[in-house]
Amino acid sequence: MITFTTFLLSILALLLSFYLLNEVTDRFFIPSLDGIAHRTNMSDDAAGATLMAAGSSAPELFIAIIALIYGGDNLEIGVGTIVGSALFNLLVIVGAVALVRNAKIAWQPMFRDIIFYIGSIILLYWAFNDGAIKIMEVFIFLVFYGVYVLAVMNWKRWFHYERIVEEVDDDDDDPKWKKYLKPLDFIVGKFFPDKKYIYGNFVISIAFIALLSWALVSSAVVICEYLGIPKYIIALTILAFGTSVPDMISSIIVAKQGRGGMAISNALGSNIFDILIGLGLPWLVMAMIKGKNGFEVITTNINEQILILMGSIIAVFGIFLITKWRVNRFVGVLLIGSYMAYLTFIIVEASLK
Repeated sequence: MITFTTFLLSILALLLSFYLLNEVTDRFFIPSLDGIAHRTNMSDDAAGATLMAAGSSAPELFIAIIALIYGGDNLEIGVGTIVGSALFNLLVIVGAVALVRNAKIAWQPMFRDIIFYIGSIILLYWAFNDGAIKIMEVFIFLVFYGVYVLAVMNWKRWFHYERIVEEVDDDDDDPKWKKYLKPLDFIVGKFFPDKKYIYGNFVISIAFIALLSWALVSSAVVICEYLGIPKYIIALTILAFGTSVPDMISSIIVAKQGRGGMAISNALGSNIFDILIGLGLPWLVMAMIKGKNGFEVITTNINEQILILMGSIIAVFGIFLITKWRVNRFVGVLLIGSYMAYLTFIIVEASLK
């Protein structure tokens, strides 16, 4: 039985997790990512689609592994979190980037990510269609991600396009309330080496992102259980939102720096990583542990969400074509409004069952 005190403490932990995720991402994760991209001569969109996407998607992978360990209907939490996170990334993060600044994006990397994302959704639907995950399907997931990474690393050489960086915002003033949290910032900073050690900062940042996301998700679960919300609704909404916070923060930060293409590549690349690696790796581990060709999965409510994912990416692709690969406030409001409509739909649907 969850007490009211535990409920209030969970809300406090949730808020602190949000704040620390923002600080770690802003002060350490993005600078280390930029350093690695510079040293490896990686383009912004490639860094966003691979390094940033993989790092900020650590929470979804972590949750999927935990869900598999617990087994039973908890499998729905892992899959539901990734499916819900994918929709959040596509509509809310891209929408938030559009609200932060009007931006022109290079169509070549966006077209690449959209095609691979559609392919990932097709594979996900195919894997779930018969209610069982087979080891051959898992290998196809992992190989397809390998093909995606290969395409990302070579795309600029195959299709010549210019890096688009728009004027950077200079508004770096911290809000007044942040001064009260300076001791917390100081303590967190002690865990990181000097900024010149970019690989060390990158790894420690990912560890912090995973740990803070675990705290955020655990707090969210307590809150939702106290309020009596079903598991798959928790996964599709609260957990999906909570685990997508690093992606959202990372994307907004780089969008403010004038790198809108990198921000959107992060959102789409995170979705591809979540589906192919976030589910693929835990499934592979599960198949190896069980020593079987595959294992059964619960598909209730999931196939419907996968179809919604497919419809949403096709709609976003259509919007990009209409706006000639520009994002603006209207696009931002439209995408975020669509996500709010989706939340209303699944909450009403759950209440009627």
